[in-house]
Amino acid sequence: MVDQRKENYHYEEALKTLRTNIQFAGAEITSILVTSCYPNEGKSDVVLSLAQELGSIGKKVLLLDADIRKTAYAGRLGVEEEVKGLSQLLSGQVGLQDIIYETNFQNMDIIFGGPAAPNPSGLLSENIFKVFLKEVREYYNYILIDTPPIGTVIDAAVIGRCCDGAIFLIQPGSVRYRDAQKAFAQLERSGCRVLGAVMNKIDTSG
Repeated sequence: MVDQRKENYHYEEALKTLRTNIQFAGAEITSILVTSCYPNEGKSDVVLSLAQELGSIGKKVLLLDADIRKTAYAGRLGVEEEVKGLSQLLSGQVGLQDIIYETNFQNMDIIFGGPAAPNPSGLLSENIFKVFLKEVREYYNYILIDTPPIGTVIDAAVIGRCCDGAIFLIQPGSVRYRDAQKAFAQLERSGCRVLGAVMNKIDTSG
């Protein structure tokens, strides 16, 4: 797997701060979903970077791509062979051992989203997802769950009922205040503890 993003000092320092804040949230916070208001706010990049950052300090991390509507991690990481994923597990086509992939990133494994599912929120609300998440928690210090934007689909709220915490990512200047407030309220209604927000794509040159 290849992370093709360019190095950025300010971005890397911000990731270290985010990592530290998550650790200060408490030892009981191990499964964390990350969502945004809209697509293309940079959520998946932050999740991938955070997983690598936690892995670099010796934490065993599972990156779970829970976007079973439109997964992008295989292409993003340059994976050319066919991979199995979460949608196939939830639909009973494969077992857990078939979808966990080791990576060449330190202490980081990944579960891809798999083929697009016809009823994603229905699959995610099934008990099998809750059981699956409980099982993998036994083997990882952190499970970072990349979900679809909560401002467009309900999946993140469904997943939030099974998680210890949530991070709301937002790109200032591209999301209307009212839409952000509505999306944030939807996340809170899931009953998941909102750990905080991440502002992404900030111009640090000024």
